[in-house]
Amino acid sequence: MSPPDQFSLSPDNEKGPTTVAFLSRAVAWFNGQGIECRRVLSDNGSAYKSHGWRKACQVMGLKVKKTRPYTPRTNGKAERFIKTLLEEWAYVVPHSTSAARNELLPAYLRIYNGRRCHMALGGLTPQQRLAQLQA
Repeated sequence: MSPPDQFSLSPDNEKGPTTVAFLSRAVAWFNGQGIECRRVLSDNGSAYKSHGWRKACQVMGLKVKKTRPYTPRTNGKAERFIKTLLEEWAYVVPHSTSAARNELLPAYLRIYNGRRCHMALGGLTPQQRLAQLQA
């Protein structure tokens, strides 16, 4: 259940067209997993206020929600996921390059989603929880 490599969004290119392309790939991937996307939560960056972003969300039938500025707890699940990535994947082992580290991300995501139990999910993995919801 790991997202494909093209799921990445380079932080040095968070412009409107790039974010719209990312959103399109993400929604298509989730739809392919049997997950219907209804909402999207984003911060208040200019790319997420652009006409292209609003139009893409409208075309995909997504309700747009924004985080409150300077309030990380609004996006707590994403912030926690980032912290977990840093602790368990990015910096757990020294890597010679970012590219070498990034090669291990798909394997880590398979562990995170398929084998790592989550207390917020009652000790289930995300894949087990998704299977429950789809049953």
